[in-house]
Amino acid sequence: MIAQIAPPAALTRHYHAFLEALTQAGFQGEIAPDHASCTVLATDNSIYQRLPQAALFPMHDEDVRLLASLAAQPRYRDIVLTARGGGTGTNGQSLTHGLVVDLSRHMNRILEIDVSRRRVRVQAGVVKDQLNAALKAYGLFFAPELSTSNRATLGGMINTDASGQGSCTYGKTRDHVLALETILLGGERLHSSPLGDAELHQRLAGTGRCGAVHRAVLQVHEQYAELIEQRFPKLNRCLTGYDLAHIREADGRFNLNSILCGSEGSLGFIVEATLGVLPIPKHSVLVNVSYASFMDALRDAQALMTMAPLSIETVDSRVLNLAMQDIVWHEVADYFPAHPAVATQGINLVEFSGDDADALNAQVARFIEHLGRDTSVRRIGHTLARGTAAVKRVYAMRKRAVGLLGNVQGEVRPQPFVEDTAVPPEKLADFIAEFRALLDSHHLQYGMFGHVDAGVLHVRPALDMKDPAQAALVRPISDAVAQLTHKYGGLLWGEHGKGLRSEYAPQFFGELYPALQAIKGAFDPFNQLNPGKIATPPGTSDELLKVDGVQLRGELDRQIDERVWSSYGSAMHCNGNGACYNFDPADAMCPSWKATRERTQSPKGRASLLREWLRLQGQAGVDVLQAAERSRGLAALCTLPARIRNSLAKRRGEADFSHEVFDAMSGCLACKSCAGQCPVKVNVPEFRSRFLELYHSRYLRPLKDYLIGSLEFSIPYFAKLPWLYNSLMQLGMSQAVLRRYAGMVDSPLLSRFDLKATLQRCDVLEATPENLRRLSAAQRERSVILVQDAFTRYFDTEVLADLIEVLSRLGVQVLLAPFLPNGKPLQVLGFLGAFDKAARRNAAMLNALSGHGVQLVGLDPAMTLVYRQEYHKLLGDAAPDVLLPQEWLAQNLDRLDVNMANPGTDYYLLGHCTEKTNAPAATALWAQVFQHLGLTLRSPPLGCCGMSGTYGHEAANRQTSEKIYDLSWREQVEGDIAPTRLLANGYSCRSQAQRLSALSLPHPIQALKRHLCHS
Repeated sequence: MIAQIAPPAALTRHYHAFLEALTQAGFQGEIAPDHASCTVLATDNSIYQRLPQAALFPMHDEDVRLLASLAAQPRYRDIVLTARGGGTGTNGQSLTHGLVVDLSRHMNRILEIDVSRRRVRVQAGVVKDQLNAALKAYGLFFAPELSTSNRATLGGMINTDASGQGSCTYGKTRDHVLALETILLGGERLHSSPLGDAELHQRLAGTGRCGAVHRAVLQVHEQYAELIEQRFPKLNRCLTGYDLAHIREADGRFNLNSILCGSEGSLGFIVEATLGVLPIPKHSVLVNVSYASFMDALRDAQALMTMAPLSIETVDSRVLNLAMQDIVWHEVADYFPAHPAVATQGINLVEFSGDDADALNAQVARFIEHLGRDTSVRRIGHTLARGTAAVKRVYAMRKRAVGLLGNVQGEVRPQPFVEDTAVPPEKLADFIAEFRALLDSHHLQYGMFGHVDAGVLHVRPALDMKDPAQAALVRPISDAVAQLTHKYGGLLWGEHGKGLRSEYAPQFFGELYPALQAIKGAFDPFNQLNPGKIATPPGTSDELLKVDGVQLRGELDRQIDERVWSSYGSAMHCNGNGACYNFDPADAMCPSWKATRERTQSPKGRASLLREWLRLQGQAGVDVLQAAERSRGLAALCTLPARIRNSLAKRRGEADFSHEVFDAMSGCLACKSCAGQCPVKVNVPEFRSRFLELYHSRYLRPLKDYLIGSLEFSIPYFAKLPWLYNSLMQLGMSQAVLRRYAGMVDSPLLSRFDLKATLQRCDVLEATPENLRRLSAAQRERSVILVQDAFTRYFDTEVLADLIEVLSRLGVQVLLAPFLPNGKPLQVLGFLGAFDKAARRNAAMLNALSGHGVQLVGLDPAMTLVYRQEYHKLLGDAAPDVLLPQEWLAQNLDRLDVNMANPGTDYYLLGHCTEKTNAPAATALWAQVFQHLGLTLRSPPLGCCGMSGTYGHEAANRQTSEKIYDLSWREQVEGDIAPTRLLANGYSCRSQAQRLSALSLPHPIQALKRHLCHS
């Protein structure tokens, strides 16, 4: 049995007193000292892990003012506050041992869009892509581009002065910041924008901290102007953090934003920003140039820049090969064809854009002509992606490069700690040659990608951070790379901020470092704001943090038993890249995160919690692998008295960290979008089911688990009297009992459709070995075995009947396999022993049938994909091969009898999220099938419907389920398109649309039935 684990006591008495005082002062946001919240916020996308005392989620500016004011009181001068946005930093910028101040949960509104002046006003928690989605209707966009743009907050971008693709044309975030609103320590509100001399003199005369910081920064500029000019490198990336070189702008105006941009929360809390935006270029072309050598790709970049492209991005073969295994590859494969004579080792993505199509095409033509005549490097080919949509698809692959590098086999994985060096672009190739030689001398593998036009390349050495010997390489490699960048006139931290690499700042800045300290001292004299980053106040004994002086994630990870680590690899290998924090409501990734905005309710959060839970179980002497075996079968009965006692103790409020993990896992819809979309393939439903099995070996299960888990076994019996079952389910008393004792809001009703009539009319055979043996070879080619699932068989029978009807009209002999439980509900709820038995029994039956040479086809995507996922994991090659309807139709339509009526109709497929994210190529086949039959099928961008099996039927999930539906589905379902032209292939999706929009959405098969005539 698993151990009871009290949450580690992180909150010290002094921090407890501060939080109590903050509450009494009227703080309206959330205060979360629980171990789950602290654990999730203890990591970012770096190699570090720092457990905070608590997390604060301010509701508005006044909350930030309250905590900044309280922290400045003398009795709280040892309270540490660290701002956090999307938490995607690679250098531990937002990690702290104090209080995390998360500005992303509530302070995420776009306050104003001024189209005529091309500016916007936003709160710090607005996500970059969120802003651009709102601006698109006006033909505008916020230019700085990041690979993490779908989850990076603008506050985080400002605090790291972020830049990425296109920076040589568009500049960095700082170049687009017009004004900032910052809450300073003590609670004063600082408005910063470029100031003329008259305005500056007014600010200098001000009292309080606002006046002090203006005086300090001006003094630094006047005292160190000559040294600044000498010391600062003339690079596109310049320097992140306290940008002394731009205190005065070219026109002489004083601009404090140059100091605040890149300050990593070490000077104040940026709560609001006014930003400049630009017109979206009307036309784009991306030229994808392939090379036989990655070094050739780097050396070619300078020559290509003379052709004036918008940007040049590079990707090495390691990243490209990983992309080939990713969900995005089916959309971009045509742009990266294999070359028969030589392997592609590097690619340059060269973008051209403009408003004049003819001028753009002429520019691209000149560029291609240059490729043809220039022989300075060996290029092995090129392709063109024309138009915004095509360019975005290719960049989607490039954006996933960071995550993809983490998706390698084994424990040695690329790590971010020297991965945003910047050198003059003309020196990049020589610099990288030495960089590679350095890593080769340590016998390390690595992947590379980046912005060659700006001289920035992301290099991640592969290390097993659980191995102390490999983790120890962080220091010598960091030192060596810092020296190497200095040799080439560059920077160790050219793009992703300093964070825990700030220790190299004194060495780099030399005589200028006291200037940074003076600025820090004026803003934060007692070093309370994100201490240890960028600079320390003068006159204190505080030191900058060291790259090897902060706890590494690997130090905690190595405490987990190696067998357990390997068994739970899907969770253990989460590298924190945060792809699951995707803001886009029309994207399927993690609907529970989108609806709740709670990071514990995300794949990254759940993986972090499971990792910590397994570590603590190991410390308590529990072997979770053995505990799982003991929790199954009759052995579980022996633990019943203990489970009753433990459950009673839980009701009394007895602490157990397992409860916090359980709450996070219970919010998961088990939609498996994470398994398909996460670059590292973090599969929450898989490890969630294993956790639930273990958790319920200590605590009693709710009644609903047994009702749902046994559904596939009991429903065939209820279906014999559907009228009685439905009548009982509709009784008010029955619904009250379900809600109170089973936690169910409602239950789907059994279909009254007469399937037998369809079976007789279409001459459907029972799929038995005898019937299959009677078929001739020719008949088997035109036959199919339908695999029944509980939902379309008993609750949505008409769709199954229509599939039979469609196949019959196509001249197909349909055989209906006997119904056996698929086991998915058991697997989702953690009844893994029972799932094992059900899956083996069902697989044996289906394999026996398919052994006669007739293909198996399942109707519902969620149920059918279980065969190629959970069954395959359990049974390997012995898992039955069950196709989705569109897969079988796409393979066979050319040789079937097709007689269509009224072709040319347009339809819209509201796709099932599990299928879209785990079998994207299969989803695309629906459009091919419809096109083959003279129909048009479009798939609008869409997230999750919020039902996901029985999730939406459960009382605990009803509110979240509706929020998820409202994110993207309601607008589509209740929009201008006629419901008869909206199609949904998921049973759950059709159920949710019926419940929340009172509309019956047809299945794609039912649309085909309208047009297929009888043969």
